Amino acid sequence: MDNPRYRAVTLGNVGKLPFWDRLDTDVRDAVETVSLVLPFRTNEYVCESLIDWDNVPDDPIFQLTFPQRDMLEDDQFEELQSLRNEGSKEQIARTVERIRFELNPHPAGQMTHNSAILDGRVLDGIQHKYRETALFFPAHGQTCHAYCTFCFRWAQFVGIDNLKFSSKEVEGLCAYLRHHPEISDVLLTGGDPMVMKNSVLERYIEPLLEIESVRTIRIGTKSVAYWPQRFVTDPDADSVLRTFERVVASGRQLAIMGHYSHPVELSTDVSQEAVRRIRSTGANIRMQSPVLRHINDDASVWVDLWTKGVQLGCIPYYMFVERDTGAKRYFEMPLVRCWNIFRNAFQRVSGLARTVRGPSMSCFPGKCHVLGITEINGEQAFCLEYLQAREPDMVRRPFFAKFDPRASWFDQLEPLNESDRAFFPETERSPAFTPLNVYSN
Repeated sequence: MDNPRYRAVTLGNVGKLPFWDRLDTDVRDAVETVSLVLPFRTNEYVCESLIDWDNVPDDPIFQLTFPQRDMLEDDQFEELQSLRNEGSKEQIARTVERIRFELNPHPAGQMTHNSAILDGRVLDGIQHKYRETALFFPAHGQTCHAYCTFCFRWAQFVGIDNLKFSSKEVEGLCAYLRHHPEISDVLLTGGDPMVMKNSVLERYIEPLLEIESVRTIRIGTKSVAYWPQRFVTDPDADSVLRTFERVVASGRQLAIMGHYSHPVELSTDVSQEAVRRIRSTGANIRMQSPVLRHINDDASVWVDLWTKGVQLGCIPYYMFVERDTGAKRYFEMPLVRCWNIFRNAFQRVSGLARTVRGPSMSCFPGKCHVLGITEINGEQAFCLEYLQAREPDMVRRPFFAKFDPRASWFDQLEPLNESDRAFFPETERSPAFTPLNVYSN
């Protein structure tokens, strides 16, 4: 297997690559305009091995990595187009910043209600939404080998510091964990922690192995799909695997939360070898992705993805609903359609693939699972449950929402009966969900 170098493709160099001239002018123009607002970064592996350029612009991986015209509202796009032709750099910058804030950069109370507080101080780069799980954003891992156009963490990558989660203080994380022994799982997330050199990754992981209450370390990563060479041919790929082995040898579970959105991401030899090498360390790989219009809105795509994943030893974990941020309108589908895609795919896979759960909305109260559609007293209704919740007592208690064939997110649903109302906090300041001090010291 060859040893390629990672080469990023950005707006600054995309025009130098041979495939760029194959695109229609309006497609190129859309990439250049929309990427002023939403981050654009891919790499040569994605472009050369995963995108079918004969099927562009409809190719799912092209849609997944190259910004598209309709990812912005018409008025937003036209305003930017006009400013690109006639405006000053200052006008463009002000307009871009305004549009970014119009795109709900931090949904579900991330900036206001997930904070970790120790000795009266909010700890940067740590989120504690669920009792047993803390998220940590290592400062050196807040970029990716390529950016997904649907990414709900797009605000991490646009250079606005007060929108970004990150921390170099693993000592602060460890102090927080010692004060909160109920936390058994730590998720390193981003961005993508696997952009870090192994020597840096170790500095974040090794201290966690000294904390007895931490039983599982998770790493959220798209590298398994967008740069599997990270685990195979990168200069420190073997060192990464040795670090994984040390986590497992400590008696902890190491879970690689692999962001796989389409089966083509598992189709290359190097992607399959990456899975084999990761699993050889004792780590497991769990597969998750939102269901997305233009990319994987077909049950057959999910059947192929889960089947191939199971064949390679991965664990299907979540099908999410696209979050209410960024280019949501471009990707979103009614919940009823998401549920039908999930149900039709679930029916066609073996029991080993039925570990997957979905469709699930990561909304303010928690992970809201759409169980299905039913009829109660002659009225159609969504049957729902929380797989995780800020209030643990809400987990796995079925509740109901009025059926709405157009609803695509939790805040568009209404409780079916008065008994269901407790599951629908009216605002982020609902008394059922105490802000900030829920997880303070």
